Amino acid sequence: MRLILDAGAFIALERRDPWMLKRLNAARIARTPPVSHGGVIGQVWRGGGARQAIVARALFGVVIRPLDAALGRAAGELLARAKRADVIDAALVLLARDGDHIITSDPDDLEPLARAADLDVELVVP
Repeated sequence: MRLILDAGAFIALERRDPWMLKRLNAARIARTPPVSHGGVIGQVWRGGGARQAIVARALFGVVIRPLDAALGRAAGELLARAKRADVIDAALVLLARDGDHIITSDPDDLEPLARAADLDVELVVP
């Protein structure tokens, strides 16, 4: 099981949420790095500063996939099947595999996408 990190996961880190810090540490200990993509980073990164220091440190242990043409096309196809519009969410769901946990503050937005992708994932709110 891997952690797939949506913007809500990074915001929880910024707030030093103990539950999120514990999940990230457990992934590090298990040597199963969390995964996200560059579009999610764009949603949360605001140029550093004290509040983002913990996010900057966490990024060293997160696999950041590019939101490239292939992932963009696949996300567009998933959006069509799910009748949704958010490419960042669709691309994030496509990074997941069965059994993964997607950490998100928007489970209602991701659930139809996971269902349309025929994925058995757990949507977890930090």
